Amino acid sequence: MTGVAYAHRVFDHERGLFEKEQGWTIKSMHSKMPSPVHDEYAPTIFSQETIGYLVSLDMMSGEEDCDNILRARASGKGVLTGPFRLLKSNHLGVVLTFAVYKKELPPDASAEEKIDAAVGYLGGAFDFESLVDNLLLQLSKNGDILVNVYDITNFSRPLIMYGTENSDDGLFHVSPLDFGDPFRRHEMRCRLARKVPRPTLAFGFATGVLAFVTLICAMVYNAHKHVKKVEEDYRKMEELKVQAEAADIAKSQFLATVSHEIRTPMNGVLGMLQMLLNTQLDATQQDFATTAQASGKALVTLINEVLDQAKIESGRIELEAVPFDLRAILDDILSLFCGKTRGEGIELAAYVSERVPFTLIGDPGRIRQIITNLVGNSVKFTEKGHIFVCVHLWEDMDAVLQLSPETIPKQCARSFKHNNTLSGYAVANQWSCWDLLLAKERERSTRSELSEEIKLFISVEDTGVGIPSQAQQRIFMPFMQADSSTSRTYGGTGIGLSISRCLVELMKGEMHFESQEGVGSTFSCSLVLRRGDDASLGEDKHTLSDRVLLSKFKDMSALIVDGALVRSEVTRYHLQRLGLQVRIVSDLDVALEYLIPNSHVYTRKADDTSILNGKFDLVLVEKDAWGYSSGLNFPSFLRTERHGGKSIICPKLILIATSMTSAECEIAKLMGYADTIIMKPLRASMIAACLQQVIGMGDESQPGREETGNLQNLLCGKKILVVDDNRVNRIVAAGALKKYGAHVECADSGKAAIAKLEPPHTFDACFMDIQMPEMDGFEATRNIRKLEEIAKESGKIWHVPILAMTADVIQATYDECVRCKMDGYVSKPFEEEQLYKAVSQVLSRT
Repeated sequence: MTGVAYAHRVFDHERGLFEKEQGWTIKSMHSKMPSPVHDEYAPTIFSQETIGYLVSLDMMSGEEDCDNILRARASGKGVLTGPFRLLKSNHLGVVLTFAVYKKELPPDASAEEKIDAAVGYLGGAFDFESLVDNLLLQLSKNGDILVNVYDITNFSRPLIMYGTENSDDGLFHVSPLDFGDPFRRHEMRCRLARKVPRPTLAFGFATGVLAFVTLICAMVYNAHKHVKKVEEDYRKMEELKVQAEAADIAKSQFLATVSHEIRTPMNGVLGMLQMLLNTQLDATQQDFATTAQASGKALVTLINEVLDQAKIESGRIELEAVPFDLRAILDDILSLFCGKTRGEGIELAAYVSERVPFTLIGDPGRIRQIITNLVGNSVKFTEKGHIFVCVHLWEDMDAVLQLSPETIPKQCARSFKHNNTLSGYAVANQWSCWDLLLAKERERSTRSELSEEIKLFISVEDTGVGIPSQAQQRIFMPFMQADSSTSRTYGGTGIGLSISRCLVELMKGEMHFESQEGVGSTFSCSLVLRRGDDASLGEDKHTLSDRVLLSKFKDMSALIVDGALVRSEVTRYHLQRLGLQVRIVSDLDVALEYLIPNSHVYTRKADDTSILNGKFDLVLVEKDAWGYSSGLNFPSFLRTERHGGKSIICPKLILIATSMTSAECEIAKLMGYADTIIMKPLRASMIAACLQQVIGMGDESQPGREETGNLQNLLCGKKILVVDDNRVNRIVAAGALKKYGAHVECADSGKAAIAKLEPPHTFDACFMDIQMPEMDGFEATRNIRKLEEIAKESGKIWHVPILAMTADVIQATYDECVRCKMDGYVSKPFEEEQLYKAVSQVLSRT
């Protein structure tokens, strides 16, 4: 034995008094620093001189010493540590630890009683090699027998405690050793110093048999182990699947609840603000109310984006496959952003290749969402220049992108040397070769395209601030901005691009971008859709350029005067949608020659038979045709030519502008332009309305006024029931309907609605909230339909149109409304237009 030490048990609340009595601080074994705060300590207060360095050290701070102490006091027996090197002799040694109790314990004392009675711990350090040498001196002194002692607590990795490692020849005797610790096991192996000669043949045969048996056993064991592992992995996978499904359901329920709880008050806020805006307000009050309404709509947009992200992550999002008009969707998107871009003088335009089918089959709502997110990002980060949305067939764009600069025709070289873009500003994507792209499209337009599947290439190009190179890797991550200041400078959540890319991938496409800091960004995506039949759109085929307008403009011709190639092609695209025959000129002199009869210019342009007579019905001049506001002076050049004795044909002159000040408007009128100025962004409906005013067809493009009159006629005198448990929502819905002459009654529960709609009644329609206490809207609707069925059996036909109102856009789907025999669906928060549209659709069928 190399030394004995005693450690006292000290609780944390006794530490201060104990350290004061001892005159030293309890220290940690490893750092020799004051021991951190614990529930209890075991500082050494006595030790033999050989191990005097242990005084004041907390034995509980050593991992193996702590384990020894805990096992010793719980078992009441001595416990051993694993072998370790003693400091002075460098021999292998062990520590034997006993617990010291403060009172006599009964033999059957429980572990808790033993732990409570412990007051200290006595430990002895043993030089194990010296111990075995003394015990086995007579046995191994002549060297004929070799003795090894092992700690076999971990049987797979025994630790040698005495002796040297020898080759295992199998000829040894094993004797178990018991040192009193029930948790540790030791054994002694004795063998002869000299090996006994072995029969070679017997040994070889036995080895072969053993190897064969071992191989078979190993194969069986490994196969069994593999099967067990596969079964265990499958079981864990099933458990994880159940947990994931439960978490997904909980997440969806949480989002549905949060969405409903937010949308319900937001419906009241936006509705009340709209009603407030309909009252007499001064300019300041009007500004405050409009700002509050815009902020509320922004919040609703954020909620919708978060819900879309949740739907995508949970795989609950589904795509429609309905016929739609992509050009009409782009017109709507341009209308959405025209106010901001026009105010800042940013050129906003859209162009769809004539090779793109008029009718496509896909999900128009999701395509609108993708393009709106991309355009919204561009509007947010662009302060000058342009934002340009282009749609081409993938095969046309791919043919251009695969060309090398050496193979570019000479007539297209200018597109690569100069900024041949919408506004003349440089762009991130240098392959915007319009000459080549249009040539490729016209070359392929002669080929027959019969494939049902259509792959579109959509790009949104801007001249904004661009994306820093270090931020481009995370641009599609949800809730991430290009830099930490982006959200403060430009606003936004950073979720729109993530949602757009996920939607693009659901449509079997890909999304990419090119960006240069300080130059701009170009986001592009491919979408796989199906070719549709134009007849599938029915009477609404020409939503913007309807058949009436086409019939009025189809025999008219127009001359576009603009020095920018891309910009003039965009103008041509929109005019041709209305059926006009269009000629583009970029030079002032050529434009004047076109307006002079019998000029040689017609000989050079004889391929265009539509305008050989030199008579244009309209001349559309870009305000910035050859530079800032240079187009304003075009009428003066015409007057100069007239004074020069030449006969000038003077059709209607129309100015096209991105932005106009009041002073510029007055100058345009004085110079000879028509009173109506076509303001960008160009859309077919807006151009048609302007042209009608200019050529005197009458103001037939006021759908808003006509709709208002129709709604007034449709709703006036109608009796409508509004059912909602929220008082504010009832007031908002009732106010919106009463505005157009409807008689509105309200009910605050499903039971009250059933009582009011029990046949016979005089209501023409009902708006039903879905989430209500006691009885929700679905159950109330089913009960109302049952009452109508009973009345039908008695010979009376009653059917009141019921439209669902809900803020729960995840659980309350349109399909569920149909199953409950509802007639329509309106999500909260709703604007007045939603109510009017829903009511008009329902009442038009009655």
